[in-house]
Amino acid sequence: MTDAFDRDQWLAALRERIVEVPVVEAMARQQAGALIVDVREDGERASGSPAGALGLSRGFLELRIEQAVPDRSRDILLLCGSGQRSLLAAEALQRMGYGRAASVAGGFAAWKAAGLPVATGALDADASERYARQMLLPQVGEAGQAKLAASRVVLIGAGGLGAPAMLYLAAAGVGRITLVDDDRVERSNLHRQVVHADARVGLSKAESARMTLQGLNPRIRIDTREERLRAENVEALIRDHDVVIDGADNFATRYLLAAATRRLGIPMVYAAVERFTGQLSVFDPRRDDSPCYRCLFPEPPAAADAPNCSEAGVLGVLPGVVGLLQATETLKLLLSIGEPLVGRLLTYDALDMRFRELRLRRDPDCPGCGASAHFEGYVDLERMCAAAG
Repeated sequence: MTDAFDRDQWLAALRERIVEVPVVEAMARQQAGALIVDVREDGERASGSPAGALGLSRGFLELRIEQAVPDRSRDILLLCGSGQRSLLAAEALQRMGYGRAASVAGGFAAWKAAGLPVATGALDADASERYARQMLLPQVGEAGQAKLAASRVVLIGAGGLGAPAMLYLAAAGVGRITLVDDDRVERSNLHRQVVHADARVGLSKAESARMTLQGLNPRIRIDTREERLRAENVEALIRDHDVVIDGADNFATRYLLAAATRRLGIPMVYAAVERFTGQLSVFDPRRDDSPCYRCLFPEPPAAADAPNCSEAGVLGVLPGVVGLLQATETLKLLLSIGEPLVGRLLTYDALDMRFRELRLRRDPDCPGCGASAHFEGYVDLERMCAAAG
């Protein structure tokens, strides 16, 4: 009883010092140039925030308000869930010299009850600053950034192709990235697999990559799967993702991915590199006109005809270029912008510094997606690739 009485007294005293503004008046002042600052936590704002409001959690308010609002004479209206935290926030800003800081009475609950405009997925101050240059693009904007935050991408391989792709996807704000790799960092990886470091030689590649990505962007979620992609786990590893990035270095993995992405209806961003050349394409089973990986390689070539990097060598910067192109295609798919590399094979020759585009049509007789194609199971695909090797 005493605690409740003291709290009521404290609120009453605070209301004597801080101006409270009804929600309808708050919106009118916003339209006249005032800034509404939503001081609720990120999770609270996920379901919506006043349209046009700046999201800035109460715990970071004093640290970041000067960057967001350098003009201390601006009309600032603080809003929380019910109108109590915003009183404290307004008092804190007044102490900092923001003389026109006020609290929105009743908070977001009153705002919604009055039927005033609400925007979902509002970004907080950290996200607004972090992705500011990207959101200037009309094809992205705040809505696109929110779409990226809700996206899920799985990378098969945390090596030469996966490293640059994951770095830029993490930096772009893709909300959930899953890394699948059962290998460990070796010193011979470091000239091209730039997500790792010399001090992490011997550490699992998935964990090493996770450490780098989390340091680059602590806002996103990084999941690791330290296992090799096989017939028995391929669907479980890629299911519930929006895009699959193929960073594998062997045909068995690619054939499994091609079949699984087709069966699950997930776009696959394919790439391969060798020595000084690379190639990439997008196989999107959601599109009727999209070829599949087996339209390009109906049967796996013999091992002698397709050596991997450890056998043939590779220029270190080559997977960097091609992996960045994979990241570009992935962002286009997630944002539904531009024209993805569906039905096109892009090749890159580093020695001549030349790109070439080849038309890749859907093969009506393709064993993977043709009219008479018959899926006999992932185990049979593994056996087929093993026989070719």
